[in-house]
Amino acid sequence: MKRSTILLSALALAVSAGNALAATDDLDVRRLNSSLDQLSSDPVLGGYAQGEQARAREAISQVGQYKPKDKLHAHYLYIAERRVDTAKAVAQFQDAQAKSAQLDREHDGILLESSRLDAEMARRQLEQQRMQNQMIQEEAARLQQQGVEYSQALEQAKAEGDKARQVAAAQAKVANAAKKQAALAEAAARAMRDINSSDGGAPASTPATTPKKSKKSGGN
Repeated sequence: MKRSTILLSALALAVSAGNALAATDDLDVRRLNSSLDQLSSDPVLGGYAQGEQARAREAISQVGQYKPKDKLHAHYLYIAERRVDTAKAVAQFQDAQAKSAQLDREHDGILLESSRLDAEMARRQLEQQRMQNQMIQEEAARLQQQGVEYSQALEQAKAEGDKARQVAAAQAKVANAAKKQAALAEAAARAMRDINSSDGGAPASTPATTPKKSKKSGGN
């Protein structure tokens, strides 16, 4: 009776120990699976390190194939834990790379936009400078044309002045000639009056008798 009781007690202890070991094994597997599930369901990191996550799940599956008392259990448990840690680290690294690439793209976009704005500003400045140069050229052409017109007007005024002086000189000559002619006419009229006055006051002179030539006899 006592022997049977001892055997039953030993069997119960063995079953309890086995259940405890199985529970410990399940806790390790659940812990690793929970950690890996948390990584895969993360909205930011879950999409990264897919290969590392698959290898970590494979290592966790290998842990479940051995009991804690087995020699390979601790070995595969260590490998599974390292692969889970590696999956997390690779996911974080890939996320950092993606963010860095995004920052680089944004930086390149900013530089491109800045270059575009600089080019647009330079184009506007060149266009403004071109318009200013065109206005200066048009003003210079206008002033040049105005100078030509002034020169032509001056030449025309000079020519008209010369012509007016020539006409005035000719008119002066005509006036002088008319004045001289009038003076001569007046002098002639005065002389005629003087002659007429002299003829009317003095006696008429006797005309001289011309002697007749004697005719010779036998002459012609």
